[in-house]
Amino acid sequence: MDNYLLLKIAHSLPGVLVLLGVLAHLLMLWKAQSSADPALLQRKLRNTRRFSLPALAVLALSLPLSGWWLVHLGGFALGQSWLLASSALFILLVLAGLLLAGRLAAWQALGALPAPRKLLRLTLAYAVLIVGLLLAIMALMGAKPA
Repeated sequence: MDNYLLLKIAHSLPGVLVLLGVLAHLLMLWKAQSSADPALLQRKLRNTRRFSLPALAVLALSLPLSGWWLVHLGGFALGQSWLLASSALFILLVLAGLLLAGRLAAWQALGALPAPRKLLRLTLAYAVLIVGLLLAIMALMGAKPA
């Protein structure tokens, strides 16, 4: 197999895993919040913050490194608009991820108390923003010149 193709697959896989992971955790936390068991929600929040967020962060932070390597091997200029736009969106993605982690920490700190509606809406907004940014970055990567 060609090295470029292998690296392209290795670069695409973490992006898809991050997107699926965010969607899975969004659904999981929504279902746990809908249930009447506050202990279940706290356990899901704790596991999400302890294991899943660091794993998703490592996957997401590997994308610029493998992406730079792909651009280098493909002979693309670093100043192309699709690459600059995706880099700017990635910076916004990292910021939204940090803000989401903060909202999840505030939600977990409530313990057995019900979360205020504003906290839930803000958490959902950050999660939807992350999914939108990931989809926009993937669209830019798909629209690049061959």
